[in-house]
Amino acid sequence: MVKLDRICREANVMLIFARSYGLTGLVRISVKEHAVIESKPDHFLDDLRLNNPWPELRGFAEAIDLNVQDPVAHKHIPYVVILVKMADEWIKSHGGSLPSTREEKREFKELLKARMVAMDEDNYKEAIDASFKVFAPRGISSDLQQIIIDSCAEVASNSSDFWVMVAALKEFIANEGGGEAPLEGSIPDMTSSTEHYVNLQKIYQAKSEADFLVIEKRVRNILKKIGRDPNSIPKATIKSFCKNARKLKVCRYRLIEDEYNNPSLPELQKYLTDEDYSIAVGFYILLRAVDRYAANFNSFPGQFDGGMDEDISRLKTTAVGLLNDFGCNGLTLTEDLINEMCRFGAAELHAVAAFIGGIASQEVIKLITKQFVPMSGTYVFNGIDHKSQLLSLY
Repeated sequence: MVKLDRICREANVMLIFARSYGLTGLVRISVKEHAVIESKPDHFLDDLRLNNPWPELRGFAEAIDLNVQDPVAHKHIPYVVILVKMADEWIKSHGGSLPSTREEKREFKELLKARMVAMDEDNYKEAIDASFKVFAPRGISSDLQQIIIDSCAEVASNSSDFWVMVAALKEFIANEGGGEAPLEGSIPDMTSSTEHYVNLQKIYQAKSEADFLVIEKRVRNILKKIGRDPNSIPKATIKSFCKNARKLKVCRYRLIEDEYNNPSLPELQKYLTDEDYSIAVGFYILLRAVDRYAANFNSFPGQFDGGMDEDISRLKTTAVGLLNDFGCNGLTLTEDLINEMCRFGAAELHAVAAFIGGIASQEVIKLITKQFVPMSGTYVFNGIDHKSQLLSLY
C-alpha cells in the first residue's frame, strides 16, 4: 500500500484502497488534492441576499406598496419583497442592525404577522417561515474563507484552472462583490403574481450575469498575467464556478505512509475510548495487525485449521505492539474482537466484498465526475453490528 501510494502520488494518479476481510472492510482515498465545484450539498441556504440586497433588488421592493388596498394584490406580493422591505424598516429603527437575538427575531416575526390582512395569506406565511434568511450573517462562509486564503490561491503558471478561478473569486469578493460571493441567480417557487415573479427572476438573473462577467474578465486577466492563454478556461466552466462559488470544496489526503508512521494520537485515543467508535478503530488496528502478523509468520491468523489459540495470542501480541508503536501505551483491544479477527481467517465474504466494492465505486464516481464530496477519512465497515463509520486519523 505504501509503495503503490507513493508511486501514484508522484504520477498524480488517484488511488482508492478497498479491502474486504471477514466481516469487516475498509475504504481509503489517497489523492494529493481534489477540488470540487459541484459539491451538491443536501441542505443549503438559497442565495437571495435578503440580508444584503443590491440596489436593483431594493429598488424593485421599494416600488411595491405593502399597504395596497386590493386584497388580491396584497396576498400576491412575493415574500422576498416583504422581507426586504420589513428588514429595511427594522434597520432604520434599530440603529442599522438586523435582528440578532432570539427576542429580536421573535419580534420581527410578530411584525410580519401584524401586516397580514387575512388568515389565508400564504405569501406572509412564507415570509415568516423564511425570515431566518434575513438573520443569516452577511458575507462568505468560513469554509469559503479557508479556500480563498489558501496558499494555492496565490497562482503561478502551473496552477490548476480551479485555483485560477479561486484567485479571481478572491479579487471579486474584495472589490465588486463587497464581501459577498457572486449571486447564483435562481429563486425558489413562491406565492406571487406572475408579473412580480417574472420581474424578480429577471433581477436575480441580471445580477448573476453581471457578477459572472466581472469574474470572467478577472479570470482572463489572471491567465494573461501568469503567461497562459486567456481563453484556456471555457466560459461554461467559469459560469458553473460562479453558480457554485459558495459551495466549493477542497479535499486533501495524507500519504498512507504518513498515516501509518505518524497517526494522529489524540484522534486514536479518542476513538479507542469512545464506545461508539471502539469497534471501528479496533478493526482498523487489527487490519494493520494482521498484515504485520502475515509478514512475520507467512500466513494470516486463523487461515489454517488447528492452532487457533496460538494464533489468537500471537495476534494479540502483534496488536499490542502496534498500539505501543503509536504511543497508545496501556490501551488494549477487546478479546472478543481479536477472537473474531482470527475466526475470519482472512476470508473474503461475497456480501461484504460486494458492499465494500459498492462504497468504493461510489467514491470513484465522485472523484471522476468531480461532483459531490468524497469521504475525508478512513471508512470502516463493521459487519457484526451493521455499522459504517469514518475515522479521521490525520
